[in-house]
Amino acid sequence: MDIHPQGPGVISHDLTKGIPMEDHSCDVVYHSNLLEHLQPTEARHFIKECFRVLKAGGTLRVGVPDLEQICRMYLMKLESALSGDIAGSADYEWMVIEMLDQMVREKSGGAMLDYLNRDHLPNEAFVFSRIGEEGRDLVRALRGSASRPQSETRSARSFWKRGQRALSRVVSGCCRGLANRIQRLFLGSSGWHSLVIGRFRQSGEVHHWMYDRYSLRNLMAEAGFADPTVRSATESRIPEWSTFNLDTFPDGTVIKPDSLFMEGIKPEERIL
Repeated sequence: MDIHPQGPGVISHDLTKGIPMEDHSCDVVYHSNLLEHLQPTEARHFIKECFRVLKAGGTLRVGVPDLEQICRMYLMKLESALSGDIAGSADYEWMVIEMLDQMVREKSGGAMLDYLNRDHLPNEAFVFSRIGEEGRDLVRALRGSASRPQSETRSARSFWKRGQRALSRVVSGCCRGLANRIQRLFLGSSGWHSLVIGRFRQSGEVHHWMYDRYSLRNLMAEAGFADPTVRSATESRIPEWSTFNLDTFPDGTVIKPDSLFMEGIKPEERIL
């Protein structure tokens, strides 16, 4: 499920409205890079929803950006920058962006996209060690060196569907353009700018909170989960976890190296 699905078989759903599944219907609930996009009150409700849909003995696995890891790396790079280390200064700049940008940005991509879009990254290896293979793919695309094979494009969607989507985008774009002009006329320049920022801030891209192993453990325990435990990308109590390639690629490379992974268990129901 995703609020903005980008692949076949992904259900479009706003999870702040709850999980559209029956009580005690799931063996496992897994979500990655989702919780930080919710307000803290929404996150508490959502974790309780995860508890509701799990069977007794079921597992919740959560992946989030690791606030503790980011803070420790930031402090280390701060000391390097203060000592006059040139490489450390570049790494420090990235860590400030990594820590703050996705919480405060007012346009898609924010300062992080601007940084990655530079012609030359002085600390490319360090940045890629933080953002992983997905970051490499993004940089390749920004540099114009990455494109899908034609066969893959054809197999993903037919010529007819591409035409339908193109027509739909033109129509919806015209409607949006007209609506935007009317709104801009009534709101004025300042009001229109505030509306654009507000729309973006509610689009689902920005981070509203961050978690470390203490706060995430407490959040899961508060919802009723037993034994919240930190896991690695490859380690899990879920059977055959490594075969699903959700946190790692088939070769074992971690997809999001900056992540914290934690699992909790829904306790077995007591028979009185």
